[in-house]
Amino acid sequence: MIELIDLTKNFGNAVAVDDLSLHVERGEIFGFLGPNGSGKTTTIKMMTGLYRPTAGRIRIGEFDLSEEPLEAKALVGYVPDEPFIYEQLTGWEFLNFVGAIYGMDRAEREKKIEELLEMFPIVEVVDGYFGDFSRGTKQKITVLAALLHDPKVLVIDEPIVGLDPLSVRILKDIIEDFAAGGGTVFMSTHSLDVAQSICTRVAIINHGKLQDQGTLPQLRKIASLNEGTLEDLFLTLTS
Repeated sequence: MIELIDLTKNFGNAVAVDDLSLHVERGEIFGFLGPNGSGKTTTIKMMTGLYRPTAGRIRIGEFDLSEEPLEAKALVGYVPDEPFIYEQLTGWEFLNFVGAIYGMDRAEREKKIEELLEMFPIVEVVDGYFGDFSRGTKQKITVLAALLHDPKVLVIDEPIVGLDPLSVRILKDIIEDFAAGGGTVFMSTHSLDVAQSICTRVAIINHGKLQDQGTLPQLRKIASLNEGTLEDLFLTLTS
């Protein structure tokens, strides 16, 4: 469902992502891990069309992102590391705006918004202005906006920043339900306990290059550890 082929991104003489190739299957929750500055967010911004690769290709479903960008992007719901918002819109207006961008008619998007608002306990604030919301509330509405058009792929950069423990649990359930329904999740996070609890596979990127990838047992084998958490493996493999 997601294929990164020899993906490279340079900023001047600095190589942020170096010849990265990954394949993520339909229905997977794929964790994309790495130290600060390793190239995670740069990779995600290329996947969502915000950055143009220096070299390489990206396929989302059957579409090449560079050749059929609108078709590829229509399959994707994106939750950025910092919620991009219009502070003078209410939460309800923002969700309606996002639905309109994706070509949903008014009745369709309002019905979907009502359904999504049942996921997070934010109905009582959704008529308030975005600029007045807490970081956690902004994050919740951004997640709902990403799901609004029924995407096939969910790309998430640091999903739980600002969320309380109950909301983290709800978000994990949303992600698992999305994958169980045939969706594909590509998730970057520093919350290794969250990644361990829901990801079917993970990849570790370091200094812009793919270092290791696999299931938890496969990574234990690579790290020559008989047991250990994902945090133990991550620290061993990136040290």
